[in-house]
Amino acid sequence: MRLLSASNAQGDIHWAVQVPGGLVEGPRLGADLPITLHGLIHTCTETPALLAELPRRAAALAASPLTAWTLLPVVPRPGKIICLGVNYVDHAKEGGNSVGDYPSLFLRCTTSLLAHGEPLRVPTVSSKLDFEAELAVVIGRRARFVSEAEALQHVFGYACFNDATLRDYQRRTTQWTIGKNFDGTGGFGPCLVTADELPPGCTGLQIQSRLNGKVMQSATTSDMIFGVARTIALLSESLTLEPGDVVVMGTPSGVGYARTPPVWMKAGDTIDIEIEGIGVLSNPVAATPLA
Repeated sequence: MRLLSASNAQGDIHWAVQVPGGLVEGPRLGADLPITLHGLIHTCTETPALLAELPRRAAALAASPLTAWTLLPVVPRPGKIICLGVNYVDHAKEGGNSVGDYPSLFLRCTTSLLAHGEPLRVPTVSSKLDFEAELAVVIGRRARFVSEAEALQHVFGYACFNDATLRDYQRRTTQWTIGKNFDGTGGFGPCLVTADELPPGCTGLQIQSRLNGKVMQSATTSDMIFGVARTIALLSESLTLEPGDVVVMGTPSGVGYARTPPVWMKAGDTIDIEIEGIGVLSNPVAATPLA
């Protein structure tokens, strides 16, 4: 099943099931369903029969065209967005970073999220805006002190993510937070694909970034140093993962800053992130308005 978050012309925000020809919004699928996407994620994880039932319900209804809706980040306001750095060996090498026995971790804020199709803005204070193709994991069941063998039972689904980064701001401090949290730089979507439709832990899937159609990054998710299951187990040692939380799994080699000369996204560009079996996240790049 593929889920979207979107708003209509009246500003109403709904979760929806993606179907051929558009979407079927949650309120039309039954009064027994949770109103919020977070509630749906939790309910579907606890009630697997509902996960199979929703596509059948949606197929029986007329679809609303996507053009009638404005897509939102697929999970609009996650409780936590936990990101991994240097999680592919080749990316660690291109940046001169060592690979440790524990993942490099940082957090993103909800204000940094960006929907599919929404302009990714180059800020007025920097031109060093880089792209990072990443796999996003959406948690479905509360996870605390879970083993690696149990970890994937706590995953609801997966999406594409662009961890776009202001490289000069990233390096202004020893922590990466500021360079990773400019408003509207974390592309997230277009859809959330439930875990039952993908290989366990999303292993072996092709992942790419394309800038104006040119392939910049190309790898497989099997190249991750810390896979999904191990990452969830490690995180659950120190904090509680809750339904709707997002874990972003790091990027492969080929990023802009490591090229000679460096390649930065600029106004007029289009950046696409594609993960096999999940889809394509596409964003135009534009200048930030002065007012």
